[in-house]
Amino acid sequence: MFRALLLDQSADGITAEVTELDDDRLPDGDVTVAVEWSSLNYKDGMILKGLGRLVREYPHVPGIDLAGTVEESADPRFSPGDQVLLTGWRVGEVWWGGYATRARVKGDWLTPVPAGMTTRQAMAVGTAGFTAMLAVDRLEHHGVSKDDPVLVTGAAGGVGSTAVILLARLGYRVTASTGRVATEGDALRALGAAEVIDRAEIADAPERPLLSERWGGAVDAVGSGTLAHILAETRYGGAVAACGLAGGNDLPTTVIPFLLRGVTLYGIDSVMCPAERRAAAWQRLAEVLDLSALESMTSEATLADLPGLAEDILAGRTRGRVVINTTG
Repeated sequence: MFRALLLDQSADGITAEVTELDDDRLPDGDVTVAVEWSSLNYKDGMILKGLGRLVREYPHVPGIDLAGTVEESADPRFSPGDQVLLTGWRVGEVWWGGYATRARVKGDWLTPVPAGMTTRQAMAVGTAGFTAMLAVDRLEHHGVSKDDPVLVTGAAGGVGSTAVILLARLGYRVTASTGRVATEGDALRALGAAEVIDRAEIADAPERPLLSERWGGAVDAVGSGTLAHILAETRYGGAVAACGLAGGNDLPTTVIPFLLRGVTLYGIDSVMCPAERRAAAWQRLAEVLDLSALESMTSEATLADLPGLAEDILAGRTRGRVVINTTG
């Protein structure tokens, strides 16, 4: 038997119940993991509320992240006792996920927990932090100057707060944008932000295709008018890494920033990221990320707390990262 948050669908919508399930309910897979920790991401909120048709078959165990210890393995790369993590690969969407005390998955989807990092810390990073690392890596490889400010939107959220830590640790001058300056400004400065601005400054698509050059680069988790505004303010030859759509999935802009300023827009996908790049990103996280700063922005919850937390993360009320103690 294992314990899980089980979603079901009825005429009244999505129901969620913490329940005990037989092991034979687990999907086919070659590695069984005793899940110790999971995490809460924006996509988890959507799944828990039945939004976006991300889940097609019910009943379903959600949770797009998990970390724990291998119990059984038919994959020669993993042995009982190994500590592993999993993010992406549509686990928690089309495959039963990490909001449970046990998961059965494909070995191809697993990544060893990096040396020096615990399973809890791995989930404090989770999909959000992994996505942030991929975005920061793109800006670095692009050659974004450390002399120009780099903007991070949605900075009080999981992706944004981790991006602030990473960029600051790598020597960039970070401007953090949030709708909660009064309550989160000091915390963002403690994470490394040199400046904190209200998201209202950049919330709307600009009336003109180009504005005064302001940003050397940006990590954007908002999309829509905010992303359009950032593109219009990005300096010549700069780059923006787009990794979220909390503000909408449209992009009301023109080609002018790309043609007249040579701006590059990178799309960041953490779900189907190839295994080699994935492993390199996790190793870089272990080397660069300030784990004490990560802990300062991390809170803990249980499986039973998740339905309420889904509403909070979708409404932008969560701060930093939320790790889920699956055994609590």
